[in-house]
Amino acid sequence: MRRSLSLRKGKASKTGGIRQSIRYTVRSEFYESIAEVLRSARSNSYRAVNFVMVEAYWNVGRMIVEEEQKGKKRADYGDALVRSLSERLTLDFGKGFNMSNLWAFKQFYLAFPILRTLCGESSETRLSQRQVGNNDPAPSSPYAVRRELTWSHYRLLIRVEKQEARQWYMNEAAEQNWSVRALERQINSLYYERLKMSCAKETVIKEMQEKTALIPAKPQDFIKDPYVLEFLGMKDSPSFRESDLEQSIIGKLQAFMLELGKGFAFVARQQRISTETSDFFVDLVFYNYILKCFVLIDLKNGKLTHQDIGQMDMYVRLYEDKIKGTDDNPTIGIILCTEKDETVAKYSVLKENKRLFASKYKLYLPTEKELIEEIERERALIVSERRERYGV
Repeated sequence: MRRSLSLRKGKASKTGGIRQSIRYTVRSEFYESIAEVLRSARSNSYRAVNFVMVEAYWNVGRMIVEEEQKGKKRADYGDALVRSLSERLTLDFGKGFNMSNLWAFKQFYLAFPILRTLCGESSETRLSQRQVGNNDPAPSSPYAVRRELTWSHYRLLIRVEKQEARQWYMNEAAEQNWSVRALERQINSLYYERLKMSCAKETVIKEMQEKTALIPAKPQDFIKDPYVLEFLGMKDSPSFRESDLEQSIIGKLQAFMLELGKGFAFVARQQRISTETSDFFVDLVFYNYILKCFVLIDLKNGKLTHQDIGQMDMYVRLYEDKIKGTDDNPTIGIILCTEKDETVAKYSVLKENKRLFASKYKLYLPTEKELIEEIERERALIVSERRERYGV
């Protein structure tokens, strides 16, 4: 340890001399050793809290499935069960147990039916399986839920329909220490599918590694994770609540559509649409009794992607197949993507309905510009109020 001496003038010691102030410069190796201990402890506590939460949600999903199997074979039984359970859990445990989350717990259990393996499997074994066939994606196998991943990771993974792809993304995310944003990027870019089909696998891998390096995982971010805070029953800082902003915008959009005076009637918020394998939730659903059609609205954080457009087209087709009446006109979707500096609005119209949309629907639906202005006005108001109240 290096030691430096500095002399401070004007103050005498008890012996009458000038008092010396001793300053130490900590060796970088010594500091890094201590910092590594603390980083490791934080990382371990982060993973421990997250896996306890993941394990709990998996068990809740399992219990919901088992309870449904005991019940009557009615289509509305599951909805009634989850609605009642959500109300009681919210009273006793606070936020985090709305119907949307409970359906996610159920979907999590169905997507990952194995929580733990009977005998542990080393990371070396998994890595060797991952690299079988010159970096080919490994075949489907009954992997247990990975402890390294958070509930936010699993919320993304349960949206991947193919089991083989879902398990591969799970193992890659764990082995490569992908952040939630990194995993989302890989899924949206169809990394697994491209790697499986490509003859130049090394090129695909290198490309994704370079992009992933730009968004590294930060273990301390768990302090800001609303899922962790809700699970622990803690109140988070208003600055962390992007979801509050999103819900405020959705609420304002609901009022805006009804105030247009062009035939809009409110149907539902967070309406569930189910397929044989998955549950989806649409932020806002309206019915226009002049146009005689349903209008679906979905709000996204971040830039508009082809994945967002494809998802809304899927919502529209599901609504056409499962909900639209024989006398109803074609369903319309609206995608709203909000970023810090830009808001984008886009109508989703199936190809076969574009002529009808252009000739009649545009007379009664708000323009994309009107929707953007309404969202940006509400966002600016909320941010201003937050700054005044909390200084953030």
